[in-house]
Amino acid sequence: MDGGVPRVRMRGISKRYGTIQTLDDVSLDLMPGEVLGLVGDNGAGKSTLSKVLSGAVVPDAGTIEIDGRAVAFASPAEARAQHVEMVYQDLSLCDTVDVAGNLFLGREPRRRVLGIPFLDKPRMRADAAAMLTSLGISVPDITVQVENLSGGQRQSIAIGRAASFDPKVLIMDEPTAALAVAEVEAVLELIRTVSARGVSVILITHRLQDLFLVCDRLQVMYEGRAIAQRSIVDTDIEEVVDLIVGRKFTARSAGHARPAGHARSAETARPARSDRPSDSPGASPP
Repeated sequence: MDGGVPRVRMRGISKRYGTIQTLDDVSLDLMPGEVLGLVGDNGAGKSTLSKVLSGAVVPDAGTIEIDGRAVAFASPAEARAQHVEMVYQDLSLCDTVDVAGNLFLGREPRRRVLGIPFLDKPRMRADAAAMLTSLGISVPDITVQVENLSGGQRQSIAIGRAASFDPKVLIMDEPTAALAVAEVEAVLELIRTVSARGVSVILITHRLQDLFLVCDRLQVMYEGRAIAQRSIVDTDIEEVVDLIVGRKFTARSAGHARPAGHARSAETARPARSDRPSDSPGASPP
């Protein structure tokens, strides 16, 4: 990682729900303009960690710094005040509202007529069109309701809305899930555009091939812990899969299924928690 003050510095983040330790002493660094892939199996703690950074979850322990200054978030509004935005997997768009209305939802421009406030729709649509153009987002008509857009267009609108808040940090949870190939490329290009502006991006995805197209670095989560960091140029999909599943992974086809009753070999058995990879700086960044 390059020198300088990290845009985000998280240390010792822990979160427990009853008997479940969702996050266990997790640390994370993110540099200005960097795209960090945050990966792991289901239940690894990726979403919980991102929600801690976005203010949706309050950790039980740990510290967060933004540009070297200590912060603590009790709500997404407090995180947004520090220019941290998150695009959730469900997008949080209003289907029955048009594109411009979704982009300005909750901060609509208004004008007064005889002292009575009205929505300034012409200004909102003009500003929305300019915003989308600056991000390279193409939609057929900004007055169309969002429910009539494709999945990729909806994803782009959600990202565009978050980017319009002038974020320093943008977290994206599965932005390319269930999209067609052409739509995936459009979303990845939008990530490149945003990061080129100096916005730091955290990308959570199960589409590992996408990581190698836009990310600078990866951090792997396993059972609530950060177990590895890798520069994208120093790893490959095979190693990332091995880290995610906690063992050397060998794909098996249906035609080569293991005979019934045949025990797994030591090579393919998942190691105990104590056998996790520990030689990576991702386990405890300085």
